[in-house]
Amino acid sequence: MATETTEAFTTADYIQHHLTNLTYGRDAQGVWHFAHNAAEAKAMGFWAINVDSMGWALGLAVLFITLFGIAARSATAGVPGTLQNLVEMVVEFIDTTVGSVFTHTNAMIAPMALTIFVWVFFMNFMDLLPVDIIPWLMAKSVGVPYEHFHMKIVATTDPNITLGMAFAVFGLLLFYSVRQKGFVGFFKELAFHPFGKWAVPVNLALELVNLIAKPISLGLRLFGNLYAGEMIFVLIALLFANSLAWGVVGGVLQWAWAVFHILIITLQAFIFAVLTTVYMAQAYDVSDDH
Repeated sequence: MATETTEAFTTADYIQHHLTNLTYGRDAQGVWHFAHNAAEAKAMGFWAINVDSMGWALGLAVLFITLFGIAARSATAGVPGTLQNLVEMVVEFIDTTVGSVFTHTNAMIAPMALTIFVWVFFMNFMDLLPVDIIPWLMAKSVGVPYEHFHMKIVATTDPNITLGMAFAVFGLLLFYSVRQKGFVGFFKELAFHPFGKWAVPVNLALELVNLIAKPISLGLRLFGNLYAGEMIFVLIALLFANSLAWGVVGGVLQWAWAVFHILIITLQAFIFAVLTTVYMAQAYDVSDDH
């Protein structure tokens, strides 16, 4: 959701402002500082960090740990409170889902799926907050004009965050594949399928593409859906700068999109958690000829 756009911005300026991260890195002269615009951030290269994405992602991770920790410490066998009821419902839902997908024994999988689901949901939920209000307040607090202050509060609209999580899952997929099947068994799985041992080059080409596509599709699916949702909120917000009539239309559209978006942010968190569980199950599955 969004608040009224600033009159100092043109439409293009407003959209670009919301597409730019608060980036810290080293410029061509070797000086470390915050980038003033998207071009400057891009010039900082690989070692630059999107401070807003990392800050919100880590902050929401702490919130997740804190809320679930409070629920665990205050858990009672008597009449549970609202927080305990909510946590137990989420835990039971994820545990049931993981049990239906992952039929092997690994005590880490269900907690990992729970962490992914809740953490991604929290990051996605930030998309329902006004895109202007938090950056505006933070800009005022540090004495920087809002039009010169960049702050994206939805970490999952940053591909660095979503792909980082996806490649962490990919690392676990490789680790458990080798641990369960052995290096030779894992190589045979890639080299001998789907066309048998006489088509090793073709098999490897197909299977390696399929293997690499898993983390890329996992990360880009989450990024693409949340990025599109955020862009719709930003475009709707532009209606408030035109007239009262368009402002009313914008308010109705914001409400309708926010209600629909609740489903999207929940579904995307669930898909990320379930696909992670599916990949872990594939790592444990050993075909008969191995």
